[in-house]
Amino acid sequence: MVSASLPVPIADPRLLGDLTTLAVAACAAILKIAPAALAIRNKEDQSPVTAADEAAEAVILDGLARLLPGVPVVSEEASVQSSPSFLPALFVLVDPLDGTREFIAGRPEFTVNIAVVADRRPVIGVVAAPQLGHIWRGVVGGRAERLTLVSDDVPKAVEATVIRTRRAPHRLVATHTRSHSEGQTDAFLDRLPLRERIAFGSSAKFCLVAEGTADVYARLSPTCEWDIAAGHAVLAAAGGTMTKPDGSTIAYGGLAQRFRVPAFVAWGDGEAADRYRQ
Repeated sequence: MVSASLPVPIADPRLLGDLTTLAVAACAAILKIAPAALAIRNKEDQSPVTAADEAAEAVILDGLARLLPGVPVVSEEASVQSSPSFLPALFVLVDPLDGTREFIAGRPEFTVNIAVVADRRPVIGVVAAPQLGHIWRGVVGGRAERLTLVSDDVPKAVEATVIRTRRAPHRLVATHTRSHSEGQTDAFLDRLPLRERIAFGSSAKFCLVAEGTADVYARLSPTCEWDIAAGHAVLAAAGGTMTKPDGSTIAYGGLAQRFRVPAFVAWGDGEAADRYRQ
């Protein structure tokens, strides 16, 4: 499934499966943390972090060191402590627990995100949602899949189904961020011919567009690269597109911007993206 045109070592066709296994292990680490042991606290930006975030990150960082030795990893919690001063063309972006607010509130929407970035674009993405029972994954230039994630004593992924975005209908379905509503995004969505808005609290929003459940996901306020890279890769592998609001490309590895992306719009149908661009 991994395209031979991708740079070594990510051209290895086994890598996507290994990253999927790693995401499943991170999900298991999250689910093992009892609510009483979450040790919830706020970071400097006032976003919450828990022991589950840190446990998942430890699993992923250890696994990536074995799978991709020497390849730099930018991960949300580790980057708070130490941000790299240089990134090569190939690196990995990780959000070990995206949707921490939803996780704390007991909502099932949180995800584990792993993205491989080459030449400033995400080329492989894995998004695992253990309490939704799904893993979405994709290789740009290959294909995107949704796997069933079953959780008995130990989570495991089964039953892969190929997913594709859909042609935009006359009345659109939009998915939007539950915890970060803001005026510019609301104004953008108000201009679209919508029949439904789906509020969601993690990168699974990209995957709803990728599998054809929704048509558009917009966020016109800043977010971090690790929040969006894996979902961007899954969406692109499924036939969708994601750009800045003016249609320009999103480049990853923004050290000077502290890995912040000012705004983006993700579409399942590229023709709809052109039609409704700001």
